[in-house]
Amino acid sequence: MEVVSPGMIFEQVARSVPDEYRGNIVIIGSLAAGYHFFGSGKEMQIRTKDIDCVLSPQVEAVDAGRAIAQKLLDIGWTHRTEGDHGEPGNSSTPDHELIAVRLYPPDTRDWFIEFLTAPDPHEDGRTEWVRLELSTGDYGLCSFQFLSLAVFRSITTESGLRYARPSMMALANMLEHPDIGAGEMSSLFEGRAIKRSNKDLGRVLAIAFLGGDEEVEKWSAEWEEALRSCFPGHLTDLAARAGAGIAALLESDEGLEQAMHTCNTGLLASRPVTTDDLRIIGRRLQQDAIEPLLERIR
Repeated sequence: MEVVSPGMIFEQVARSVPDEYRGNIVIIGSLAAGYHFFGSGKEMQIRTKDIDCVLSPQVEAVDAGRAIAQKLLDIGWTHRTEGDHGEPGNSSTPDHELIAVRLYPPDTRDWFIEFLTAPDPHEDGRTEWVRLELSTGDYGLCSFQFLSLAVFRSITTESGLRYARPSMMALANMLEHPDIGAGEMSSLFEGRAIKRSNKDLGRVLAIAFLGGDEEVEKWSAEWEEALRSCFPGHLTDLAARAGAGIAALLESDEGLEQAMHTCNTGLLASRPVTTDDLRIIGRRLQQDAIEPLLERIR
């Protein structure tokens, strides 16, 4: 992964996307968190390679995704074809076998954007693939269960691009990983095999670290509002589930070490932490946000 400036990437994406579709993009992940906390300051940088862009709302996602991707291809962006799934599908390819749209900008292969979409709020939350037909073949927009939280009350930049609130990214990752799963990331993370749950839960702690006590203390109210809006029928269950993964991570020396590695070689490249730091951050997160959320729901 390369060191990048969040502000510079936001500017490049905004310049390349058609004006009328900028509002359909919500940037999530390390880039969104980096932009929120570091802004355009060049001295604070992060390491990342994939820029996750959620196309929202879902009813407009296919049309917006097709228009945006085709415009990028027309001005010199290219498909990322590395790996075992680099070939697009066709009309006979099942939706779940389609590959995602991943595009490199014209001037570098240090990073690429990937398109996702938020699930329909009336669906049951299963992971689904939505077909996206381009001039280069058929691709898929993946919709994960908790991506609707990432677009909830997203923040609009001056350019018209949107990005996910740090509190919402933290909640989505916490709900996605209620325990330390065995699954590893599909590729090595700076030369190491890393469990995906350790990486994603580590990002929660990194976001809490960057936000500080004053911001984290506001999270329980924001989480309650988001859960009531996005998952009203599962409010109690999801609130109870929210802190389970963090609790498991804090009990795992291996998990915290992997989380530290991904934080320090990713979002916290400019502000590295130790495993002891992460334990302290995690306990404050439990005390200042997770436990108050349970009290609110009760």
